Amino acid sequence: MKLLFIPLFVFCFIFSKAQSQTLSEQIQTYQQELENLEQKLATTKNQLDSLKLLKVIEDLHSVGLPKSDFKDEIITHSAMILAYSEEYEQARWVSHIITPDIVQTSFGRSNDFREDEKVSTGSSIQADYFLVDTLNDGKLKYDGFGYDRGHLAPSADFRWSSKALSESFLYSNMSPQKAEFNREIWASLEDALRAYVMKNNTSLYVVTIPILSQDLPKIERGVNKVAIPKQYAKIAIDLKNNRAIAFLLPNAASSQPLISFATSIDEIEKLTEIDFFSSIDDELENKLEAMTNGKEFIPNNEQSDVEAIDVMSLPKNHFNTNQAKYKINSNKNVTICGTVVSTKLSSKGNIFINLDRAFPNQVFTVSIFQNNVKNFPYKPEEYLKGKTICVTGKISDYNGTPSMSIENGKSLVLYEVEE
Repeated sequence: MKLLFIPLFVFCFIFSKAQSQTLSEQIQTYQQELENLEQKLATTKNQLDSLKLLKVIEDLHSVGLPKSDFKDEIITHSAMILAYSEEYEQARWVSHIITPDIVQTSFGRSNDFREDEKVSTGSSIQADYFLVDTLNDGKLKYDGFGYDRGHLAPSADFRWSSKALSESFLYSNMSPQKAEFNREIWASLEDALRAYVMKNNTSLYVVTIPILSQDLPKIERGVNKVAIPKQYAKIAIDLKNNRAIAFLLPNAASSQPLISFATSIDEIEKLTEIDFFSSIDDELENKLEAMTNGKEFIPNNEQSDVEAIDVMSLPKNHFNTNQAKYKINSNKNVTICGTVVSTKLSSKGNIFINLDRAFPNQVFTVSIFQNNVKNFPYKPEEYLKGKTICVTGKISDYNGTPSMSIENGKSLVLYEVEE
């Protein structure tokens, strides 16, 4: 019997080839399994999102859609319900829910503005807000009518669902807003409500209401002559923590803190003749709709902010913090009055005092530098907190904020606000 002799290098080659094929097959198998899992994950996520959207609509009905005698068309979309007013060519109200899912922000702003085909009479359209022409060189020329297409239910509240996000750009969810309102104080309110949801890990039932009346001006150049609201309201209820608030804001620029626009849902009901959240237990509904303390809904760094002193209540040649910006670099002594809402003693011994709005949203800052602190008979950073004061001096611009440096207590007096 002869032994079969296989050279070592041949044996290694055969083993290596067999092992290589096995590994390749294994890689292919796992690759296929991964693709199957990814497909299953995508399918499961889509099914989950669909169920979440159905739950949003179910929950909106559970608290009660706004009720009124107006003959508006009720339109239900994936994550919002609205009442479209043909007379004013916009929604009388839009109801939606801000859920903790907003932390996902899976999808970016789509900007796919379009007509709402569910509105039987036809919604407003792009030509109600601006015209656009294509020039000979292919560039676009925009002819705006002076108003933003302001979202009622904000798109950022729906960024967890591509479908709901896209539908937020329907023109039935738009209302003519001044740019300085839409992009500033209105955006701040929207941000504040989202921040509340994330901070409290809860959901907010929100209704946004353009205040509609027959005396409103219209966008005359637009096709449908959309009415221009003078005010907007936004109301919110947190059923987990039994809190509620309403905000009523003018369609205009504002330097006032958000808290100054807080009011009760009861007041919005009187103003609009609409009954909100009618399916909530009556006792709880009455309690929630009477609430006026909006501080829980305001970011922490804004909770101490106060409204500027009414100009008409100030003595002659005295100004409030809103007027301070108009006195920058005038090279004249000016007297500014406001409430001390925050102070800071720096590591170098300098003291910074903010009136009406706290850091980092300050609107007027008083500085007392370290070498002048000795000229005050008290610790300014402690004694002045919460007090209303008037300071006199020259106003300069410090990183966009009107600021005044004072050297001694003679430049500062306490001010008694008349009730």
